[in-house]
Amino acid sequence: MSHFWTNYHSHNYYCDGVESPEAQVQAAIQQGVQTFGFSSHCPVPFTNGWSMKRDRLDEYLSEARALKEKYRGSIELYVGLEIDYIPGVCGPADFADQLDYTIGSVHYLGTNWNGEPWEIDGATEGFMKGLVEVHDGDIEGVLRQYYALLRQMVQQDRPDVVGHLDKIKIHNIQGSLYDEESDWYKAEIDQTLDAIAEAGCIVEVNTRGVYKKTLDIYPSEAILKRMRERDIPIMINSDSHTPAEITLAFVDTAHQLRQIGYKMVRVLVQNEWKDIPFDKDGLSLGN
Repeated sequence: MSHFWTNYHSHNYYCDGVESPEAQVQAAIQQGVQTFGFSSHCPVPFTNGWSMKRDRLDEYLSEARALKEKYRGSIELYVGLEIDYIPGVCGPADFADQLDYTIGSVHYLGTNWNGEPWEIDGATEGFMKGLVEVHDGDIEGVLRQYYALLRQMVQQDRPDVVGHLDKIKIHNIQGSLYDEESDWYKAEIDQTLDAIAEAGCIVEVNTRGVYKKTLDIYPSEAILKRMRERDIPIMINSDSHTPAEITLAFVDTAHQLRQIGYKMVRVLVQNEWKDIPFDKDGLSLGN
């Protein structure tokens, strides 16, 4: 019984990743990936250090589609974007008709001390400055806004995949800002998971927190257990920014998911979303 991996969350030099899309494809093949998706950060109408420039979008789409044809028979390739959900500014629906799939993520929450979009998954220094100067240190209020925005996204601008669900926890070093076991936090999670389940979105299990931050997968094991109770479909993604990261931490993550009770992952294969069995060695189409 042969095993393989898939990864639909990847970044290359069109945004804040390194190396070319073709270098990603070649590395994916070497790492036993059978289906791979390009998902550069979508263009946004303001300046930041990691999004694709608007004038490069057509080139990105064209190159990705050309690679689909070039490597047909060696690997299945799909063209996506990781799309920022910012109400009134941008969201998955703005790009969906040009793509094979969409990843919807919340990277910004309101505005910062300068009236600019406040990045909530960047450097902790900037996050703390916004928390203190704009939100008077009210981390509970910020988290409630964050999860409310995720709910709004899946209800009003549904992506195929929800990106790094609880990534805002990167600032909660050793529980210094909030307790993930507190009743109010678990209630926010439950409301958000209920909305995701109703919308029928896939939630990615993102391994970047493990290999890059030495933290945890996104979402946490506690959240994954609650997702399992709701039969929310998952996929395993690495959020790779270099070709070498495409399958990092997949084996341990797959084992962890099996321990939780997941037996299937939802993936885009043969141009359809399908549930495929997996174990710690990867996905399998065998019996």
